[in-house]
Amino acid sequence: MLRQSSRRQFLHSTAAAALGATIAQQWWASGALAQPQPAELSPLNRFPRMMQEYYVDRMLAFHDKRIARLDAIKTKSDAEAYVQSCQTRVRECMGPQPDKTPLNPQITGVVERDGYRIEKLIFESRPGFFVTSNLYIPTNVQGPCPAVVGTCGHSHNGKAETAYQSFSQGLARQGYVCLIFDPIGQGERLQFVDEQLKSHVGVGVQEHLLAGNQQFLVGESFSMWRAWDGMRALDYLLTREEVDPTQIGVTGNSGGGTMTTLLSGIDPRWAMSAPSCYVTSFVRNLENELPADTEQCPPNALALGLDHEDFLAALAPKPVIILAKEQDFFDVRGAEEAYDRLKRLYSKLGKEENIGLFVGPTRHGFTQENREAMYGWFNGVTGADNGSAEPELTIEKDETLWCASNGQVSSLNSKTVPQFTRELAQTLAEKRGEATGDQLKTLVKNWLGDRTPSTDPHYRILRNRSDRKYPRKYFATYAVESEPGVQAIVYRINDDMHFSRPAKNSKQAILYVSHHSADAELRGNEMLNQTISDHPSTPVYTLDVRGVGESQPNTAGTNSYLSAYGCDYLYAIHGVMFGDAYPRQRTFDVLTVLNWLNLFDHQEIHLIASGWGAIPATFAAVLHPSVKQVTLQHALTSYTDLASAETYHWPLSSMAPGILQQFDLTDCYRYLKSKGLKQIDPWGPEADKTHS
Repeated sequence: MLRQSSRRQFLHSTAAAALGATIAQQWWASGALAQPQPAELSPLNRFPRMMQEYYVDRMLAFHDKRIARLDAIKTKSDAEAYVQSCQTRVRECMGPQPDKTPLNPQITGVVERDGYRIEKLIFESRPGFFVTSNLYIPTNVQGPCPAVVGTCGHSHNGKAETAYQSFSQGLARQGYVCLIFDPIGQGERLQFVDEQLKSHVGVGVQEHLLAGNQQFLVGESFSMWRAWDGMRALDYLLTREEVDPTQIGVTGNSGGGTMTTLLSGIDPRWAMSAPSCYVTSFVRNLENELPADTEQCPPNALALGLDHEDFLAALAPKPVIILAKEQDFFDVRGAEEAYDRLKRLYSKLGKEENIGLFVGPTRHGFTQENREAMYGWFNGVTGADNGSAEPELTIEKDETLWCASNGQVSSLNSKTVPQFTRELAQTLAEKRGEATGDQLKTLVKNWLGDRTPSTDPHYRILRNRSDRKYPRKYFATYAVESEPGVQAIVYRINDDMHFSRPAKNSKQAILYVSHHSADAELRGNEMLNQTISDHPSTPVYTLDVRGVGESQPNTAGTNSYLSAYGCDYLYAIHGVMFGDAYPRQRTFDVLTVLNWLNLFDHQEIHLIASGWGAIPATFAAVLHPSVKQVTLQHALTSYTDLASAETYHWPLSSMAPGILQQFDLTDCYRYLKSKGLKQIDPWGPEADKTHS
């Protein structure tokens, strides 16, 4: 039974259980995005569990609704309708598929071994986008063979990793053709290559995040990009006379288990499937504070009611075995629960024997026990009389398996994911033109969706703290509820003590939306301090939107906030899966606080924002009539610039998926000139590292 969570838990600052991965690189943990502060004062952070518990509550509501839907399946026709629904929703989640273009396969070499050979194959999954792969073909078998597409996990050397060579060779020795390919950003397919043919951002996770997060801006999905390579691998197998087209399966581990799961949902041609060390549930991962790569978190999956097992249900009633591990960080409880629910679905379809579960005793990885469970399952499906024992293996050197002479497709002039993204960003810019006036306001309002900020939000008045060395001696803190479980933290700084609600003594007010921490920036931001000094009689408020400053999370590992794979990313990617991206949520926070200020007769508001805070502030300034003046410090130059850059330092929490299909920040800046917009030192994709 899943633990029920109270929204009040965000008030407690108990330490998080840290299950987040340790492979994160701190792309933007640099001086470019840090505000200095006196050493004796740490930034206030009274609500570090707020975003975790907010999302746990949303996930539990998602879970309960989904389970109710599954419980309503009573008949075979109900089950068939659910499978069809999963297929439809998975296609919607993964996004539009590109046209199938010529594969242009090239065999660059052959390795002959006893009982099998390895063809070194390069094909184009998209025009100019090269996929390096090894095709293992048994040489002691007559007639067409069953086949398997092998998908790799997060190995730096991709298909040459020992575990992945092992299952590919093991399958070939048992009479299967196996095509295993390098994932994007691994093996021979690095996307960010330096002069030494090494990744200059980090192999695997780092390349996936950097390429994948950026794609959201142009409406692309890295999940689909990764899966498309697997679908085209299947297309290639269907061209080979050695392959039985009715018996093609898919397997992989970790990131490859992810791809196996997604491929099972998006392509109905598979005859069998065996994902390893991935299937649990989105709910378990979030409860356990476990981040996952961009491609492991398909956009709108949660909004569409999809959990891991639904991607497998889309293949039902074809044979599927879930391969899990007792000691895996992918929670085995979720794997068992997924199996139980799929077993009920399969039983309604009259094929209960076609769903299986194997739990190995060890830690994460495609170790021998899991590989043998996969062999046994596939042999049972294909009718092969080979048992499940792994044959004796010979592991090759990486170089032996290279398809490119120097081990990188960059030397063959393969296009990169960032190149495709840049081209699409430019195409979208030309297509949409400039959005102006009421048209822009409508676009921004539609982007915000069905959220309507309260005109009379509930708020708390928090106990005063000691002197924080602000430009004015005293301050009051207000926790303004923008939605249940979420507090936007507002300070009002004063020359005199003030313990109660704001006074109604001025139509004018200044509202500053922070970059990382209003508390720290009230001491360290010279522009803000000068503005306060220049307006001695104007009430001054500051705002930390959700997940910033006072509610900066302390989850997903120790001090992970500025990590590429840390807590800020964790909640941003869940926003993407809910179809409710962080910039949208944070804009809602700003709009709610502006409405709250209206309650105290502040009708002429000078909205000031810096860095990360400038993005929601920009959108709110376009929409809210009380914003009469706007100052943006270190605002992002444009989303087109961000989508066009090879590398960047802006986090996923600042990105609005699909926004460049509608409008760009530059449209907003142009509109805000009517509100006296002043821009101070805008930041490009890399941010300006000379600023503090």
